[in-house]
Amino acid sequence: MDQRKGSGSDANGGLAEATASRLRFEDPDEVMEENPAAAAAAAAAGAEGEEGGGEEVIGSDKTSADYYFDSYSHFGIHEEMLKDVVRTKSYQNVITQNSFLFKDKIVLDVGAGTGILSLFCAKAGAKHVYAIECSQMADMAKEIVKTNGYSNVITVIKGKVEEIELPVPKVDVIISEWMGYFLLFENMLNTVLYARDKWLADGGVVLPDKASLHLTAIEDAEYKEDKIEFWNNVYGFDMRCIKKQAMMEPLVDTVDANQIVTNCQLLKTMDISKMTPGDASFTVPFKLIAERNDYIHALVAYFNVSFTKCHKMMGFSTGPRSKATHWKQTVLYLEDVLTICEGETITGSMTVTPNKKNPRDIDIKLYYALSGHRCQVSRTQHYKMR
Repeated sequence: MDQRKGSGSDANGGLAEATASRLRFEDPDEVMEENPAAAAAAAAAGAEGEEGGGEEVIGSDKTSADYYFDSYSHFGIHEEMLKDVVRTKSYQNVITQNSFLFKDKIVLDVGAGTGILSLFCAKAGAKHVYAIECSQMADMAKEIVKTNGYSNVITVIKGKVEEIELPVPKVDVIISEWMGYFLLFENMLNTVLYARDKWLADGGVVLPDKASLHLTAIEDAEYKEDKIEFWNNVYGFDMRCIKKQAMMEPLVDTVDANQIVTNCQLLKTMDISKMTPGDASFTVPFKLIAERNDYIHALVAYFNVSFTKCHKMMGFSTGPRSKATHWKQTVLYLEDVLTICEGETITGSMTVTPNKKNPRDIDIKLYYALSGHRCQVSRTQHYKMR
């Protein structure tokens, strides 16, 4: 899975950027000469820290190796998600404007991260919130809960949902921000379904309760040339073997609405309150109708999320015509450049399955066909979100 230059990064990319921002390249001798007193004070402070006299910072002993295998332990990815106003404000509005769903209720927050959703729920009057977080961020969440005076309402539990036990047999509400790129990347949905089947009381609520995957087609000649065709001639050398790999990796990026050539079609709707884990694997047909004469270089997938149990239905979209989110959109480049005329249709099907070796990854099989006035083509392509 790749991302455009200059766009936001995924968990590991965010780690690299965050790590780089903490580094300062200085000549230690030069610093000491400029301010000997400050250098001496710094040395003394360092000695004190080594002796355990300094204030301990949670997670400060982590190295890049820890973050590589546990990217959600790093604050950088949480900063990106919290600053995603569409994401965070949507959840906040759902909770604060629908307190009847939370007042005096027992709530389970799956994948709590910093605990922001748990804090919203506690503030809305929840009787108790159990916040489950597998990464080292759970330690930070406990401190955040304590600092904000909610230790008597929020219990942070560190561990995997599938391995921990709750102090209560049932909960009234399960809330989670489980969505990944292409909706299903990282496969956290199955964890939510596991929690639902094990702990949700009869008549309980899962939030959000609906998610839908959508598809459209775009013109993207300039970037496809830079990203894919680049490998045809690299300083005079043929590196097309890498081009094949690049074609197979979906690109996570923000697409300009002006690039959209066809209508947008609903591919799949998921009812989180009723679906089974197997429903996350599917094959669906599609039919995209051209809205103008243009070229098509890629198909683009995005998702919408709905909270239908609210007093008034609420939700948000990650589509290219909506305000950008950290999920952006998922771009699937086509081997063919399609020349399409207004009113002509691209038909096909998409198969989505978790990868057999790593179920957090996604395998996508795409079949598309166009029988138009200026272009006739049919092809099957395979993509791997890693």
